[in-house]
Amino acid sequence: MIRWRDGVVREVGRTWAGAVELTVTVGSQSVRALAYPDLVGTPVAGDRVLLNVGALDKGLGTGGYALVVAVPDRLPADPPEHGHLVKARYTPLQAMVLGADEQESPDHDVLRDADDLFGTPVVVADLHSALPAVLAGVYEARPTTRVVYVMTDGGALPLAFSRTVAALRDSGWLSGTVTVGQAYGGDREAVTVHTGLLTAVHVLAAELVVLTQGPGNLGTGTRWGFSGVQSGEAVNAVG
Repeated sequence: MIRWRDGVVREVGRTWAGAVELTVTVGSQSVRALAYPDLVGTPVAGDRVLLNVGALDKGLGTGGYALVVAVPDRLPADPPEHGHLVKARYTPLQAMVLGADEQESPDHDVLRDADDLFGTPVVVADLHSALPAVLAGVYEARPTTRVVYVMTDGGALPLAFSRTVAALRDSGWLSGTVTVGQAYGGDREAVTVHTGLLTAVHVLAAELVVLTQGPGNLGTGTRWGFSGVQSGEAVNAVG
């Protein structure tokens, strides 16, 4: 299931919000790796790193990185103690976050009885790559629209994996992000697609919501074995 390797960081490459690319020496080879500093700390050249290299060995496209699981000789400090939502549950790298819809959240009172999107338009797409195209169309017609992105857990779980989202935030094309289900790393976290949509509208004041899975969809060549099928469930949530 998991192919483990020890490596040493040779070079730090591109960085974007929540992620850093690395070149790592593993034995006699160099591999491209990705680290999420919020999870494992910030690796520097010379650090020993523990890698999951399964995606590289399988030759995956979008997911073609070795993933840094730990920097064992330089562990990060403990994060702030807030939040009770566990994402990527019961995996070794499960993350605890503050959910917009949990009791401890300052947004809880707003969301507790919320059940209406007030007619806010919601664009549901099956592929993450649709996000910039949808936004281009929106801003061509209405340049001042406040758009919030809701990312589901059909593809990548960390929002930080998406360079697209990082670029759209930097350009001002996204006013906020919500990660739902097992996905994490948005401006707000939510348990379900339903509360994610409600958070986008009631908390982040979205005038339009775009909902897709993260990068790296899963497909099997069968009629129903495609992670984008969850977009149908999202349409049902919109009502």
